[in-house]
Amino acid sequence: MLASPTGRMLTFPAPEHISCLAAFTRSKPPPMADKFRTVGLIGKHGDDSVAHTLEQLIELLRNAKADILVDAESAEKLPSFGLPVVDRQTLGKRSDLVIVVAGDGTFLSAARSLVDLDVPLLGVNLGRLGFLADVMPAEMSDRLTDVFAGDYDEERRFLLETRVFRDGREVFFGAALNEVVAHKWHIARLIQFQTYINGRLVNTQRSDGLIVATPTGSTAYALSGGGPILHPALDAVVLVPICPHTLSSRPLVVSANSEFEIRMGHSGEQPEAQLTCDGQTTIELAPADRIVIVKKERRLRLVHPRGHDYFATLRAKLHWAREL
Repeated sequence: MLASPTGRMLTFPAPEHISCLAAFTRSKPPPMADKFRTVGLIGKHGDDSVAHTLEQLIELLRNAKADILVDAESAEKLPSFGLPVVDRQTLGKRSDLVIVVAGDGTFLSAARSLVDLDVPLLGVNLGRLGFLADVMPAEMSDRLTDVFAGDYDEERRFLLETRVFRDGREVFFGAALNEVVAHKWHIARLIQFQTYINGRLVNTQRSDGLIVATPTGSTAYALSGGGPILHPALDAVVLVPICPHTLSSRPLVVSANSEFEIRMGHSGEQPEAQLTCDGQTTIELAPADRIVIVKKERRLRLVHPRGHDYFATLRAKLHWAREL
């Protein structure tokens, strides 16, 4: 015991009781039955290797006493293993967790279709890089057992919403977790456009196009185009010109709370151009089209095994820290 400045005696717990107090003050992770009672499964379409991994995953989920739902789009090309098959929206509404067994491409599609349902996503990587699907099949059993026991990290990533206006009328609406790209196609000629941020002119540019990427997408097409890597915790967007005619054009990082507008050139000689979201949804652009991009209000929930380290992911995927 020690005397406080007021003269009172202060009592400290005996060393042998400290660990007990610490355990008492920490909240115990919820069991699987309370946290993830129903699990939805999405598999990579047309990939024979997915079936074996799904079979192992289903056995793991059954041992955990979870109810399992299978995505109808996946079931068209993969076995359903006698499990209930539901459409994507029903899967998101009824599931407490959705596991995507695929690469980042399928994960991007799942993210866009499920983000508004606020269901967390976890990825088992069967692709090449796997920035989003970060659980490898070889470690799936141990990693997911921990996750089901409540021992996991959760983060939220924002998406971009995109609208295309033509002659004052909205002709396209889409979302992107990685990037929105206005780009030329079918011809080796530059396109011309103006970029505005919050109504202010930033640049008039002739190039192969422009990438507007989230921090999630900064390690995708934007990185190949010479853009910087943005940490996922940043509330920022990067604009990366694709092969600009003017060498002074450089990537620009700005607040994600901005409104971005791309105005396509009016010239009748404007080459054919497209708008692409995450490399998966596309619309042909016409001269004078206006593309308006804003941050989506609803954020995507991602589940990672405990101790997920973004920088370790960069080292592994980009082969950093190797001896030369």
